[in-house]
Amino acid sequence: MTKKKTMYLHDTAAGAKARISRGYDAAFRPSAAYKASMPDMMEASHSAIQGSNVPIQQVGVSNFKLPLKYRRREGGTLTLETSVTGTVSLEAELKGINMSRIVRSFYDHRKGVFTAEHIGSILKSYLRRVESKDARLRLDFSYPIVQTSLRSGLKGYQFYKVGIEGVVTHAGLYRRFMHFDFVYSSACPCSAELTEHALDVRGVYGVPHSQRSKARITVEVRPGRKIWIEDLQELCAGALSTETQVMVKREDEQAFAELNGAHLKFVEDAARLLYRAFDADKRIADFQIACSHLESLHSHDAVSVICKGVKGGFTAAFSDFASLVC
Repeated sequence: MTKKKTMYLHDTAAGAKARISRGYDAAFRPSAAYKASMPDMMEASHSAIQGSNVPIQQVGVSNFKLPLKYRRREGGTLTLETSVTGTVSLEAELKGINMSRIVRSFYDHRKGVFTAEHIGSILKSYLRRVESKDARLRLDFSYPIVQTSLRSGLKGYQFYKVGIEGVVTHAGLYRRFMHFDFVYSSACPCSAELTEHALDVRGVYGVPHSQRSKARITVEVRPGRKIWIEDLQELCAGALSTETQVMVKREDEQAFAELNGAHLKFVEDAARLLYRAFDADKRIADFQIACSHLESLHSHDAVSVICKGVKGGFTAAFSDFASLVC
């Protein structure tokens, strides 16, 4: 005869009741005394720390989302879904941080209009709450700008991947960064030359290869200066000339072909053109630029990275080229 097994959380088919009763008391409201009695891991002894007893440079929360307001350069505001990342440093003798305090600190400011300066006040607020020495906060969102077609006059929304980041260092210095993705067309100079050669020498029609390409710009804004998202878009568009189009008619498609013919570029050219534009803007203290041309000739991409060259600033240590697929 098979011995009946005990079930802890579920009734058995034989009719035996579960040993542990489960349920949620929706009416229960904790009193102040009850909340004061609840265990707090922040009070755990050093023996509760697992692994090496060393500092952690960043610990916090990532990708909690809120609808936040941003100011447009021409006036007015936009409310955009925003992914928030907030982190602080953690000293070696501490088990961990109260991560909900980071979120609560942010919610205290959620009704404001978000700028790099506003991020600074939030950082100082949650630095006080979590008793850390440095902290960083990053907001990522998709920002719409109306683009006018080349010849037909049609208008449509181009969306840009944008990040605004603030960092408070151990020394108490506040640094402001902006991240911006720009998608453009790149027509290969070599392919264009070879195509013209085939037509001239052999009378053979060909189509030079071009591809959708992306530049990722990270800039550090000088203290006391202001740079708008629209400014970053204009710097990129002015440097590269071949931003992808939103709304087109036949005349626009023809114009875009002509535009690409007038602005042939290798990935090296794209990096240097962007360098010239961003290096000339005195509001920008430092920058890193990564470009990827998603080759239609090859099964791989052509990539380049360039930085301003500030001592102790950004380097060309960028390797996440897969994220530049567009």
